[in-house]
Amino acid sequence: MKEEYDLTPAPGVDGTVEYTDDNIRHLSDMEHVRTRPGMYIGRLGDGSHAEDGIYVLLKEVIDNSIDEFKMQAGKKIEIIVEDNLRVSVRDYGRGIPQGKLIEAVSMLNTGGKYDSKAFKKSVGLNGVGVKAVNALSQRFEVRSYRDGKVRVATFAKGEPRTDHTEPTTEENGTYIFFEPDATLFTGYLFQPDFIETMLRNYTYLNTGLSIVYNGHRIVSRNGLVDLLNDNMTTTGLYPIVHLKGEDIEIAFTHTGQYGEEYYSFVNGQHTTQGGTHQSAFKEHIARTIKEFFNKNMDTADIRNGLVAAIAVNVEEPIFESQTKTKLGSTNMEPGGVTVNKYVGDFIKQEVDNFLHKHADTAEVMLQKIQESEKERKAIAGVTRLARERAKKASLHNRKLRDCRIHLNDPKGKGLEEDSCIFITEGDSASGSITKSRDVNTQAVFSLRGKPLNSFGLTKKVVYENEEFNLLQAALNIEDGLDGLRYNKVIVATDADVDGMHIRLLMITFFLQFFPDLIKKGHVYILQTPLFRVRNKKKTLYCYTEEERLNAIEELSPNPEITRFKGLGEISPDEFKNFIGQDMRLEQVTLRKTDAVKALLEFYMGKNTMERQSFIIDNLVIEEDLAS
Repeated sequence: MKEEYDLTPAPGVDGTVEYTDDNIRHLSDMEHVRTRPGMYIGRLGDGSHAEDGIYVLLKEVIDNSIDEFKMQAGKKIEIIVEDNLRVSVRDYGRGIPQGKLIEAVSMLNTGGKYDSKAFKKSVGLNGVGVKAVNALSQRFEVRSYRDGKVRVATFAKGEPRTDHTEPTTEENGTYIFFEPDATLFTGYLFQPDFIETMLRNYTYLNTGLSIVYNGHRIVSRNGLVDLLNDNMTTTGLYPIVHLKGEDIEIAFTHTGQYGEEYYSFVNGQHTTQGGTHQSAFKEHIARTIKEFFNKNMDTADIRNGLVAAIAVNVEEPIFESQTKTKLGSTNMEPGGVTVNKYVGDFIKQEVDNFLHKHADTAEVMLQKIQESEKERKAIAGVTRLARERAKKASLHNRKLRDCRIHLNDPKGKGLEEDSCIFITEGDSASGSITKSRDVNTQAVFSLRGKPLNSFGLTKKVVYENEEFNLLQAALNIEDGLDGLRYNKVIVATDADVDGMHIRLLMITFFLQFFPDLIKKGHVYILQTPLFRVRNKKKTLYCYTEEERLNAIEELSPNPEITRFKGLGEISPDEFKNFIGQDMRLEQVTLRKTDAVKALLEFYMGKNTMERQSFIIDNLVIEEDLAS
């Protein structure tokens, strides 16, 4: 239970604000979750982004089943998502103790995970997760199957509805059904791709676990090796190194891509923002490799092209938020060895041993590091001058109109979830967005015409090209994503041929030199309306031809129709409608099956006859459709 203070001003007799007993409210556990959902699940959203709240709800339920598996109770989890709206999760663990079933799903700070003997290394320890799911669902049902009996309880928005116990022949375990509250998660839909990625991550960290998702079985036999193989978009230069110890597992290889790429986990939880364990891995993998070769290597050269995953099990982990995306724990267990030392000692011994035993891998690794060093030294002069230009320009950079959270802190104050930067073309579009934006969280970077096609070029071009250099500095990603200043990097161009070309050029730039920016889900395309249809009473903005036709029918007869040819034609007052909380964004994604190298070669490479033929053939198709 928690008291809530209502400080809404109420004028007194003399005009002053009164503060009386009536201002003090008492909220039940479920009321508090519904009143302050952000404290429990981060954000609401509609399911169009992987970090939206409905996936946190699903994760909280599955986490409990995973904890059962970790305690060697139940090797299968069945998940059904109906119509992308309703979810049921059935495990075959021990089942929630029936005498405390209601409390376990409806009273905060109540649960079995406070007893470290029962759940030594659990994902959730604060007794909040499934209660938040209950409170934020318009329908919620829990069943506990134990020893021939099943207790069933139902709720609506956290309020109890029914409760009964009856005999059963089903196996022990827990069943939870929930349907998120549509009044909170407006227009929500579960996206199967996001769910499958989440479930695959669970199986990578729990070999032997079988997850059945809508009838499709998901398993992993090789743990983190499977994770890297399924996620790498370029071929490893040597077979993935896979090492396991007590409470730690790592896997890594080098690739020909620029930058670094990490996947980190704590107790099965995907820590997308890293934390103490990931930082320890990065520090000690570079140190161990440097000491093995006994050469004066630069850390950046050692880690360039590195793709790695680390998973640790921590007793009573401390996360930096309820959504558990970043580990804050400094110790592996209360009063025990630090995370840094534990990870460091393991890497020092096991990686060093591996390299001594596998000279072929060590040779390929050394060659890759030397190639990175050679390229870095070749552009050292350009890099130094470019950094100086970027540093000077950052003080009076007309290309960057920064947001308020960063204006007085060039390195940023941590990755604010709502922070974003619009990459626009030309002064008119830049001006419209600048005048319409939320100055607290939204920055604008203005391109001068079409950027350079960077396909096939070396990273030297990033420093030689002023726009690329200044953009890299604005994002603060020269040394990796740890310093990224904006959660969303949004390409905002006109919806015409030139605008589409600029989108391709920017995506090519990121794919070439900062692929992890896309892989980690930070790059988006801004969708702006193509048409405005209005009459004296109503205005509708249309993003497709179908929406335009429907708007004309709705607002008939003879509504005024405007075709927006460019972002600069949209007035700042109107633009506010398109870059607010409900702005339409299309996330740029990158998967192994995308065949990135071949796609870039075809579309952004030399103007081959094959590509000319493709364009001509598709132009003919368009003409046929028009006729």
